[in-house]
Amino acid sequence: MVTDKFQPKSEHKFSFGLWTVGNPGRDPFGEPVRPILPPVELAQLLGEVGAWGVNFHDNDLVPIDATPAERDRIVRDFKRALSLLGLRVPMATVNLFTNPVFRDGAFTANDSAVRAYAVQKTMRAMDLGAEFGARIFVLWGGREGVETDACRRPDEAIKRLREAVNYLCEYSAAQKYNYLFALEAKPNEPRGDIYFSTTGAYLGFIATLDHPEMVGVNPEVAHETMSGLNFLHAVAQAWESGKLFHIDLNDQVVGRYDQDFRFGSTNPKLAFFLVRFLEDSGYDGPRHFDAHAYRTENYDGVKDFARGCMRTYLILKEQAARFNADREIQAILKEISEGDKNVPTVGTYSKKGAKELLAYSFDRAALASKKLPYERLDQLTMEILFGVR
Repeated sequence: MVTDKFQPKSEHKFSFGLWTVGNPGRDPFGEPVRPILPPVELAQLLGEVGAWGVNFHDNDLVPIDATPAERDRIVRDFKRALSLLGLRVPMATVNLFTNPVFRDGAFTANDSAVRAYAVQKTMRAMDLGAEFGARIFVLWGGREGVETDACRRPDEAIKRLREAVNYLCEYSAAQKYNYLFALEAKPNEPRGDIYFSTTGAYLGFIATLDHPEMVGVNPEVAHETMSGLNFLHAVAQAWESGKLFHIDLNDQVVGRYDQDFRFGSTNPKLAFFLVRFLEDSGYDGPRHFDAHAYRTENYDGVKDFARGCMRTYLILKEQAARFNADREIQAILKEISEGDKNVPTVGTYSKKGAKELLAYSFDRAALASKKLPYERLDQLTMEILFGVR
């Protein structure tokens, strides 16, 4: 019997949010094209396509106005379904952007009562996630921004956000939840401008927190790509800083609204280098797909979408292994990385080393004439991607 080598397995740690496969196809100009399915049915869909995990905002699972009895019943039924399906909840998050109360932001809103309610709502979402064993808690400030800076000073917004995150870290410690908080950046939409628009901005912010060890980032392909940035570089900075706690995989055309396309469907070259980086670096966290199916699809198409996200990742993983094993590619990489062993290295500073470096005479002409065959290297990469090498 022939087996599909691109079939997802639990070891791949592929996860989807209830809001991804449950997206009914509504957009600013059109009504839903798919019925809204209850969480248990969405979990069954993910179990059918071979996902490992399912994530949720608080109100993806429990409606915002649910009674305590309704909440307990929903939680009980969902836990039973996950147990039967073999699914886990690696990450939970909170919706601080849909309800009109957050029209001016949540943690950064001008109204102190709104800010307090946002923290309360987040604490309850943390309680909910902990009931399912979630260890990562994502914070996306979709309404934390402005259309006009006349409404508040941006430095005041930063202070308010810091206060909220510090408080939530203390609550997690007090409850012994052991959450890792992952901050998710986005340049704009739904606000005209969103505070902390890039992953790098959040990495700078984390260093100012009371418990920076508890807080990292959740970079998303679409969010960095919207503004024309190189997503791989943001992920690499987060990884090198020890702050890549979670990652959102999807796809996006530069300069467009947040499209959340199927992973690898628009920028396969970027997706290839991203998968290669994640696999080679040893990243062991969830591969979370924060995307949704085209509005043209019914729920059979949603299954095709979910399978496609995972299949593309595994195809690119195999291509990355082929890239790493290709003799010509590796020879080029070795050639461009080799230098004159007699040249002093920079490394750790010492008075002796600095004296040797200052005294050394570099041959600029030789350095400038060194062969750097990047055209050939890139073409070989493309041939790997096209499956002809």
